[in-house]
Amino acid sequence: MIDVNTLPPTTDSSGQAGSRMRYGVRADKGVQRRELGVFLRSRRERIRPEEVGLAPGGRRRTPGLRREEVALLAGVGVTWYTWLEQGRDINVSAQVLEAVSNTLRLDRQERRHLYTLAGVQLGAAAGECPALPRPIQKMLDAVSPYPAVVLNARYDVLAFNDAYCEVVLDMRDIPVEERNMLWLTFMWKEWGCSYVDSDSMKVHMVAGYRAALADHLGEPDWQELTQRLLTGSPLFAELWERYEVAVPSTRIKVLEHPKAGLLRIEPAILWLSQLGHLRATVYTAADEDTETKFRALVGSGSRAAVS
Repeated sequence: MIDVNTLPPTTDSSGQAGSRMRYGVRADKGVQRRELGVFLRSRRERIRPEEVGLAPGGRRRTPGLRREEVALLAGVGVTWYTWLEQGRDINVSAQVLEAVSNTLRLDRQERRHLYTLAGVQLGAAAGECPALPRPIQKMLDAVSPYPAVVLNARYDVLAFNDAYCEVVLDMRDIPVEERNMLWLTFMWKEWGCSYVDSDSMKVHMVAGYRAALADHLGEPDWQELTQRLLTGSPLFAELWERYEVAVPSTRIKVLEHPKAGLLRIEPAILWLSQLGHLRATVYTAADEDTETKFRALVGSGSRAAVS
């Protein structure tokens, strides 16, 4: 068995040791593969066996997890994973890289680095904002003057229509990286949350997030968002400790709009099952007064927006 750390570095035409990227020119595939092996080894050596539910066992020649343990936890062959760490020229799929990434508990930047070294195009991680098909945005625009928004299970805002900006919150003025309803509700001071019964809404949102998290335990993006909310919002931390779970609610809600006054809205949830755990919520008018106010608030010159 060849240890990747015993292999000499490659050299360029000047005799200098090669690197993955030199003066803007991508290094050859062999160098990239060897660096991939070094990176994987460093990541598994930092994880203690007990952190992933394994017994510490007897004497270990190296710190952290063994190669066979990573392979077992990731659901891949031991020989295949060994070859991957050794820098062998083998086929690597995004699905397998994702399993290895989750097993090694890589954060967002580390995961991106892993995909780059493996030469695999990085797709949207679970919970990240994917590019939505154009018909989804057309559907949101078509239901105007009713506000409409598309969320994933983590409450990331993926798309919205102009009516949502006029009635609920103008997402066009919010940086894409902050377009998360939990973050905006608990951390974004500029939004005073227009829902009259905001206390009850916050309880339900946290319970819904807690329920959704069960399918994403250990995923770096979910861990990062949860930790940021726990650290930054005492109210979120308090509600989190209750350990309540819930599903998205369709009960009538009341908003206090600065121009139109009280609005009674009734959510209609459309599950976009072909795109994963995404849902489009259309806020319909619960009475004639709100219907009239919707039409007054949303002008004919609206502009669509999508994250």
